Amino acid sequence: MSSPMVSFALFLFNLIVLSSSSCYAIGNNKTLSSLASRIGINYGRLGNNLPSPYQSINLIKTLKAGHVKLYDADQETLMLLSNTNIYVTIMVPNNQIISIAADQTAADNWVNTNVLPHYPQTKIRFVLVGNEILSYNSDQDKQIWTNLVPAMRKIVNSLRARGIHNIKVGTPLAMDVLRSSFPPSSGSFRDEVAAPVMLPLLKFLNGTNSFFFLDVYPYFPWSTDPVNNDLDFALFESNSTYTDPQTGLVYTNLLDQMLDSVIFAMTKLGYPNIRLAISETGWPNSGDIDETGANIFNAATYNRNLIKKMTANPPLGTPARPGSPIPTFLFSLFNENQKPGSGTERHWGILNPDGTQIYEIDFSGTRPVSSLGSLPKPSNNVPFKGNVWCVVAEGASEEELGQALDFACGRSSETCAALAPRRECYAPVSVTWHASYAFSSYWAQFRNQSSQCYFNGLARETTTNPGNERCKFPSVTL
Repeated sequence: MSSPMVSFALFLFNLIVLSSSSCYAIGNNKTLSSLASRIGINYGRLGNNLPSPYQSINLIKTLKAGHVKLYDADQETLMLLSNTNIYVTIMVPNNQIISIAADQTAADNWVNTNVLPHYPQTKIRFVLVGNEILSYNSDQDKQIWTNLVPAMRKIVNSLRARGIHNIKVGTPLAMDVLRSSFPPSSGSFRDEVAAPVMLPLLKFLNGTNSFFFLDVYPYFPWSTDPVNNDLDFALFESNSTYTDPQTGLVYTNLLDQMLDSVIFAMTKLGYPNIRLAISETGWPNSGDIDETGANIFNAATYNRNLIKKMTANPPLGTPARPGSPIPTFLFSLFNENQKPGSGTERHWGILNPDGTQIYEIDFSGTRPVSSLGSLPKPSNNVPFKGNVWCVVAEGASEEELGQALDFACGRSSETCAALAPRRECYAPVSVTWHASYAFSSYWAQFRNQSSQCYFNGLARETTTNPGNERCKFPSVTL
């Protein structure tokens, strides 16, 4: 295609996106305004120190969150949410998608069990089928991919057969559903999912007037290169802008770039008007030593500014869809200490397990950000340089440490060789000492294969050398 033709095609493409966005905003602002202005919270429960559902719902009321998203359809929680003014989202687990897709009766049973006993006293507004299922790539996972939309259709059929028309059905997807996301105009879905999964999904969402639910975290693209990426741009604090070279759209923050990349990906498949909802977003309040920028200051700044943006009246939308309201759920209510993976996985909460706020936040968006509580100065906004060890965490039980020690020493004969009798690290003879050495040795040996200093919550990172003159603990150098 010649250069003038390319320019003309891009002009038409941009015109389609912007004009359809304007129609979208005009036609849907009234129906969306109350929902979008009520910022939601994700209520996860992967922790052994969390308050009861009763206490947790009361805390959500205290926060004045307008919507709560559950990762299941817990009966007690749904009962506790009845006759409140809180909108509710429930979820069909990934492992039930195939059975529901294959059998309308299975869908009917799920709705009969999880919706009918509570609706309408509990204000269920969304049923999400699965959670980030396109982020998993095994052969078994790919079977779930092809069953996703059939399962969603059967849930809708069941709801409509029971006279329920105001519960929207969707599925939350992560940003890794995209093959390209920068610049935003290059947004496109991964080749292996575009035709077989995304096309039928977009057709379903369009036909049911539902939302494309997106789990979107500016922290992750920013943290891939925290030295050269603009932190303020990720936190809605920057005075600088970015102009998409293809569309001329001007961006003032990283979140808008990420959202618009999905809009452009949908447009390329022929669906420019499907509404966006943010099913998860947030910023970690802490993390591992090598997880730069994970701190309370940044978490509070991001979430406070996000709420200000998403509750603006009239709605701000994004550069590709100015004026379009976007229902938004913060992640998450609590730090969840049993989530596996790196340290940030366990540190997205707004509240401590005792119900106190990790930082002050106003879900209504009516208070000026400057009036909210002061924040501790961040100390890890630049990457750490030095040695890090992995040692036993405080309060770890000796029984569990013994099992973890067996695991750490069992993968390779080299890992715990220094702990053998008469070797340099044998003494002092204690489970804690031996486990700390084993954890550090295992982590140093296998970190490049994605091992974490976690060991089911028994380990923590430290920059203090735990060894002595006789016993040198292996370390990771950052």
